[in-house]
Amino acid sequence: MEEFRLVSKKPICIPLLTGGVLLLGLYLTSLYNYLLFHSLAEIFSIVIAFSIFAFAWNCRKIIDNNYLIFLGIAYLFVGFIDIIHTLAYVGMGIFRGFDANLPTQLWIIARYLESISLLLACFILNKKKIKFNLVLLGNTIIVSLSLLLIFYWKIFPSCFIEGSGLTPFKKISEYIISLILAASLFFLLRKKEKFDRKVLQWLVISILLTIVSELAFTFYISVYGLSNLIGHIFKILSFYFIYQAIIVTGLTKPQELLFKNLQESEEKLSYALQATNDGIWDNNFESGKLYKSDRYYEMLGYNPGEITITPKVFEELLHPEDKKNVLQRSQECVEGYNIFTNFFKRGKP
Repeated sequence: MEEFRLVSKKPICIPLLTGGVLLLGLYLTSLYNYLLFHSLAEIFSIVIAFSIFAFAWNCRKIIDNNYLIFLGIAYLFVGFIDIIHTLAYVGMGIFRGFDANLPTQLWIIARYLESISLLLACFILNKKKIKFNLVLLGNTIIVSLSLLLIFYWKIFPSCFIEGSGLTPFKKISEYIISLILAASLFFLLRKKEKFDRKVLQWLVISILLTIVSELAFTFYISVYGLSNLIGHIFKILSFYFIYQAIIVTGLTKPQELLFKNLQESEEKLSYALQATNDGIWDNNFESGKLYKSDRYYEMLGYNPGEITITPKVFEELLHPEDKKNVLQRSQECVEGYNIFTNFFKRGKP
């Protein structure tokens, strides 16, 4: 008798349809009021940027992913500049005495920061630990100086001139940003073994969409023009995919993002122990829990899990000649006086 099973897969048509409807709604919003469309598009990316920071920052003490932590801090400042960019947009009427050049300058600063951060993040993957305070301080200094160049010293290069459109500095900057993003993509793929396949896929798509977005922003003459609209659509899509890579994966499959290095280390340790035929035990003196590998049971003459080895049983298994010394040395380890390294005989109680 044969048994047939149907494995249901999550249909992708529903998310695609939902996304298409939302994008269509945004487009129709732009026809009604472009300023409203721009605000909604920027708010979407700002919320995701702050979410990435909040997620990475609150997990910084338990994760071993420098890439995520570094990007999380960077996106805090990217989101902050995008807020000012949104408020400074033509028609908002918040920053008096400024024209369309101001939001364009802020846009360039945010995109430089984002692209450079994506590139630098690839080079700290192998670092054991990064100093969060230094990364925060560095971003704070860079953003503060950039804002001073615009608002106080007013010497930041012009990016948009009313009546003529984008300046050469703005266009060249967009090309440079695109090249930086392409470089970050290159180095990311060179270290693809550090990422889960799905996470890597989302990151690659996000960076590619960001490049398309930047290139779209090299054509517009009006800040309400078609290429400006297209650029913001691609920005929304790029932030959606980085949201999938970091937030969704981090919450639903943390082992693929937060603890991937730890998981790989545990697998390597398991293979090494099998190859050396060693048994291991780990005694948590605070919780009283005692971990034993299967080989450890076998070395004592038991089947794995045949007996429950509590701290009391652990003491009973010690040879009488070694018991006093082992207990004394382990107590010194608990009190922080020494590292527990010892050789002793074991046997059945």
